[in-house]
Amino acid sequence: MIRRTRPVAGAIALLAALTAGIAFPAGAAAGEPTGQDAPKVDLVLDVSGSMRAKDIDGQSRMAAAKQAFNEVLDATPEEVQLGIRTLGANYPGDDRKEGCKDTAQLYPVGPLDRTEAKTAVATLVPTGWTPIGPALLKAADDLDGGDGSKRIVLISDGEDTCAPLDPCEVAREIAARGIGLTIDTLGLVPNAKLSRQLSCIAEATGGTYTSVEHQDELTDRVNELVDRAAEPVVTPVATEGAGSCDKAPVLKSGLYTDREEFGQQRWYRVELLAGQELRASVSVAADRAVRPDYGLLVRAVTVHDREIVRGEATGNGRTDMVSTGLRYPKPELEDDDSGKPAAETVCLGVTTSFSADAGVKTTPGLPLELTVDVVDGPDDASDVASFGLGRGWWLLGALVVAGFLAGLVWGWLSRWRVAVWRTN
Repeated sequence: MIRRTRPVAGAIALLAALTAGIAFPAGAAAGEPTGQDAPKVDLVLDVSGSMRAKDIDGQSRMAAAKQAFNEVLDATPEEVQLGIRTLGANYPGDDRKEGCKDTAQLYPVGPLDRTEAKTAVATLVPTGWTPIGPALLKAADDLDGGDGSKRIVLISDGEDTCAPLDPCEVAREIAARGIGLTIDTLGLVPNAKLSRQLSCIAEATGGTYTSVEHQDELTDRVNELVDRAAEPVVTPVATEGAGSCDKAPVLKSGLYTDREEFGQQRWYRVELLAGQELRASVSVAADRAVRPDYGLLVRAVTVHDREIVRGEATGNGRTDMVSTGLRYPKPELEDDDSGKPAAETVCLGVTTSFSADAGVKTTPGLPLELTVDVVDGPDDASDVASFGLGRGWWLLGALVVAGFLAGLVWGWLSRWRVAVWRTN
């Protein structure tokens, strides 16, 4: 029997998984925070010539950034390994080719020596170009290695000047590496073109974009992002779905990332024991311009291609993400002769219906995030088919009966009061 789930259920499940973390079984499961490595943050600061402009609280953008950095360095948690990278700080010439190579590690990512880091920041002078793309690639290398959280905080007052190396494409390439790196961006001037570029960079990796116009706003926001890096997070694990179920990777409970081409179908497998329940949610982000009216379908099928349950959602272009999910409880069965509980391989198929206009790049594919959770199933597996209410139907029925009886009593009392009033 096919059971449908409402798209909102998948979205809520995904949101809960991303914000609160999934209750995984004991042991280190895929995507589970292990706490073995310290969180790492690389602050990437634009030191191009435009940072001389004096439009932030009566001081130059560079002076505001330095003051903010000094306060951030004082407040950085001890467990965070922090580094500082610059772009446009060293080459003052007009040779674009040389200017686009101008990115350097001012302070290496590692245990923080606050005095040494502040001394390095004090030497900065606004100088050259704005090679955002090359700086992001180098910053990703600065953070390579380990399984702790990784975050780049990019602060710039202007868009990249080193096209055709598009910073958005660089951010997508970094996201496709599957190393769990997030890029947050801050713009120092209210500029529409800069906002679009920095927003695109952040969205490609699940980060945030913030426009700041005051020094205290810059300090507070960078402090917040550095503190966030120290919080326990679930790091997604990169996987690669297959074109058919028999070749699909076997996934355990966890959070996974993949890339899916336009109109493509990807398959994954999950092993489910009797008495367990599979909960899966999928989210696909439109990290580039796509046509409105797109959709997402996730199906759970048997190895013999019999559909068990599905979840689907559609979008109309108002949001840049579409999510859905499903639940499948495997009923309890008697143990077989070997004494082992009966197992089942469930195939998860994810299909998208995104399309793009001519000229929009279709590779790499759209970022896909898949949450898989295998838990102990409900006492009665058929509960999940009761329009999502399960045993809530009993409560709903009791409320209906109670409301009906209360209405009768209230009506009788009202008639009695009217009769007494007429008599008097």
